[in-house]
Amino acid sequence: MEHNCEAVREANVSFYRAFEMLDIKRMEDIWSKGDYIKCIHPGWPVCAGWVEVRDSWVLIFNHTRAIKFSIDLLDIRILGDWAYVVCMESISTQEQEAWVDGKVLATNLFEWRGGQWQVFHHHGSPLVTNEAPAA
Repeated sequence: MEHNCEAVREANVSFYRAFEMLDIKRMEDIWSKGDYIKCIHPGWPVCAGWVEVRDSWVLIFNHTRAIKFSIDLLDIRILGDWAYVVCMESISTQEQEAWVDGKVLATNLFEWRGGQWQVFHHHGSPLVTNEAPAA
Protein backbone atom coordinates (compact mmCIF):
# COMPACT_ATOMS: atom_id res chain seq x y z
CA MET A 1 0.00 0.00 0.00
CA GLU A 2 2.66 2.52 1.00
CA HIS A 3 5.22 1.20 -1.44
CA ASN A 4 5.65 4.51 -3.22
CA CYS A 5 8.44 7.08 -3.32
CA GLU A 6 6.42 9.69 -1.41
CA ALA A 7 6.03 7.33 1.58
CA VAL A 8 9.78 6.63 1.56
CA ARG A 9 10.52 10.36 1.30
CA GLU A 10 8.28 10.97 4.34
CA ALA A 11 10.11 8.24 6.29
CA ASN A 12 13.39 9.95 5.42
CA VAL A 13 11.98 13.30 6.58
CA SER A 14 10.92 11.67 9.87
CA PHE A 15 14.47 10.39 10.37
CA TYR A 16 15.95 13.88 10.02
CA ARG A 17 13.17 15.44 12.11
CA ALA A 18 14.01 13.05 14.99
CA PHE A 19 17.69 13.93 14.54
CA GLU A 20 17.02 17.70 14.63
CA MET A 21 14.82 17.34 17.70
CA LEU A 22 17.54 15.28 19.42
CA ASP A 23 14.71 12.97 20.42
CA ILE A 24 15.70 9.37 21.14
CA LYS A 25 12.06 8.25 21.44
CA ARG A 26 11.29 9.49 17.92
CA MET A 27 14.51 7.89 16.65
CA GLU A 28 13.52 4.59 18.28
CA ASP A 29 10.12 4.73 16.58
CA ILE A 30 11.57 4.90 13.05
CA TRP A 31 14.33 2.28 13.34
CA SER A 32 14.04 -1.47 12.89
CA LYS A 33 15.33 -3.29 15.94
CA GLY A 34 17.05 -6.34 14.43
CA ASP A 35 20.60 -7.43 15.12
CA TYR A 36 21.33 -6.90 11.40
CA ILE A 37 20.86 -3.11 11.44
CA LYS A 38 23.87 -0.83 10.95
CA CYS A 39 24.69 2.82 11.42
CA ILE A 40 27.87 4.52 10.24
CA HIS A 41 28.25 8.07 11.46
CA PRO A 42 30.95 10.17 9.74
CA GLY A 43 34.33 9.20 11.19
CA TRP A 44 32.92 6.48 13.44
CA PRO A 45 33.29 2.71 13.31
CA VAL A 46 30.26 0.66 12.32
CA CYS A 47 27.54 0.44 14.97
CA ALA A 48 25.82 -2.94 14.61
CA GLY A 49 22.56 -4.12 16.15
CA TRP A 50 19.91 -2.01 17.82
CA VAL A 51 21.68 -1.61 21.19
CA GLU A 52 24.85 -0.16 19.62
CA VAL A 53 22.90 1.97 17.15
CA ARG A 54 20.66 3.37 19.89
CA ASP A 55 23.66 4.06 22.14
CA SER A 56 25.31 6.00 19.30
CA TRP A 57 22.25 8.24 18.95
CA VAL A 58 22.09 8.81 22.71
CA LEU A 59 25.77 9.83 22.70
CA ILE A 60 25.24 12.23 19.80
CA PHE A 61 22.08 13.71 21.29
CA ASN A 62 23.74 14.19 24.69
CA HIS A 63 26.65 16.09 23.13
CA THR A 64 24.75 18.20 20.60
CA ARG A 65 23.41 21.58 21.59
CA ALA A 66 21.42 22.16 18.39
CA ILE A 67 21.46 20.82 14.84
CA LYS A 68 19.66 21.73 11.63
CA PHE A 69 19.47 19.83 8.35
CA SER A 70 18.70 20.82 4.80
CA ILE A 71 18.34 17.67 2.70
CA ASP A 72 18.79 17.47 -1.05
CA LEU A 73 17.44 14.17 -2.31
CA LEU A 74 19.59 12.60 -4.97
CA ASP A 75 17.76 9.32 -5.45
CA ILE A 76 14.90 7.27 -4.01
CA ARG A 77 14.38 3.68 -5.10
CA ILE A 78 12.01 0.97 -3.95
CA LEU A 79 12.97 -2.69 -4.36
CA GLY A 80 10.04 -4.71 -3.05
CA ASP A 81 9.94 -4.31 0.73
CA TRP A 82 13.24 -2.41 0.77
CA ALA A 83 13.96 1.14 -0.27
CA TYR A 84 16.96 3.42 -0.30
CA VAL A 85 17.49 7.15 -0.23
CA VAL A 86 20.73 8.80 -1.28
CA CYS A 87 20.89 12.40 -0.14
CA MET A 88 23.15 15.33 0.61
CA GLU A 89 22.89 16.58 4.18
CA SER A 90 23.73 20.25 4.65
CA ILE A 91 24.22 20.42 8.39
CA SER A 92 24.50 23.33 10.80
CA THR A 93 25.50 22.58 14.39
CA GLN A 94 25.75 25.01 17.24
CA GLU A 95 29.07 25.06 19.04
CA GLN A 96 29.23 27.61 21.86
CA GLU A 97 27.47 30.63 20.34
CA ALA A 98 28.56 30.02 16.73
CA TRP A 99 27.04 27.78 14.07
CA VAL A 100 29.32 25.43 12.12
CA ASP A 101 28.30 24.16 8.68
CA GLY A 102 29.20 20.94 6.93
CA LYS A 103 28.04 18.55 4.24
CA VAL A 104 27.56 14.81 4.47
CA LEU A 105 26.64 12.39 1.70
CA ALA A 106 24.23 9.85 3.20
CA THR A 107 22.54 6.62 2.25
CA ASN A 108 19.50 5.57 4.26
CA LEU A 109 18.05 2.09 3.79
CA PHE A 110 14.47 1.32 4.78
CA GLU A 111 12.44 -1.85 5.11
CA TRP A 112 8.66 -2.18 5.09
CA ARG A 113 7.85 -3.52 8.53
CA GLY A 114 4.78 -3.28 10.72
CA GLY A 115 2.95 -1.17 8.16
CA GLN A 116 5.64 1.50 7.88
CA TRP A 117 9.03 2.20 6.36
CA GLN A 118 11.71 1.77 9.04
CA VAL A 119 15.41 2.61 8.85
CA PHE A 120 17.70 -0.40 9.02
CA HIS A 121 20.91 1.20 7.78
CA HIS A 122 22.29 4.75 7.80
CA HIS A 123 25.70 5.65 6.38
CA GLY A 124 27.02 9.19 6.40
CA SER A 125 30.33 10.24 4.85
CA PRO A 126 31.73 13.75 5.07
CA LEU A 127 31.93 15.51 1.75
CA VAL A 128 35.49 16.57 1.07
CA THR A 129 35.90 19.69 -1.05
CA ASN A 130 38.89 21.41 -2.59
CA GLU A 131 37.63 24.82 -1.54
CA ALA A 132 40.08 27.03 0.31
CA PRO A 133 39.00 28.02 3.82
CA ALA A 134 37.56 31.53 4.17
CA ALA A 135 40.10 34.07 5.34
